[in-house]
Amino acid sequence: MNFVEPIRDKEKLNELKQLLRENSARDGFLLTFGINTGLRISDILPLKVGDVRGKTHLVITEKKTGKPKRFKINKTLRAYIQSYTEGLNDDDFLFKSEKRPKPITRVRAYQILNGAARKIGLSEIGTHSLRKSFGYHFYQRTRDIATLQMIFNHSHPAITLKYIGITQDLIDEAVDQFSL
Repeated sequence: MNFVEPIRDKEKLNELKQLLRENSARDGFLLTFGINTGLRISDILPLKVGDVRGKTHLVITEKKTGKPKRFKINKTLRAYIQSYTEGLNDDDFLFKSEKRPKPITRVRAYQILNGAARKIGLSEIGTHSLRKSFGYHFYQRTRDIATLQMIFNHSHPAITLKYIGITQDLIDEAVDQFSL
C-alpha cells in the first residue's frame, strides 16, 4: 500500500472539488463528503441515501474497528446532502456504480480521486487523503489535537499528528531552517 498525503493547499482542494464536480455529481460529492466527515472510505462507500438524508448525525459501525461511531454532519455538508440526494430513494447508494446496482469499489474511488489529483498537479493522493485532509484542516483551524485524536480513535496525540502529516511538516521546516 502506498503512503498518501492530506491535501494541504486549500486552493488545490477547491480546484480538485471543481474538477470532480465537472466530471460527475457523484465524484464531487465523494470528495466533499470525505473531507467533511473524516471517515474511512470503507465506511463511506456502503452508505445509502437514507443513512444521511435529513439527519444531523451519521451513526455507523466502523468496518476497521467494529466500534460504533456517531458523527455530527456539519451544516455545509447537510446542504450538499440535501441537494445531491434530491430525487434519489432512501435505498439508493450514495456512491452508486454506473455499471452495477452497488456502490463504487475502493479501487474505483482511488482511480477517481488520484486521476483528478494528478490532472491538477497533486501526487501521493488516494482515498485515505480524504480522511487525512479532514484531520489536517481540522487541526490547522482548531489546534485541538485531543478532539481530533478522539474523532480518529487514535491512542496518542503523536500518532494523530504523524497521521495528518503535521510531524512531517515540522521536520521539513526544521531541515529547511538548518544548514552548516
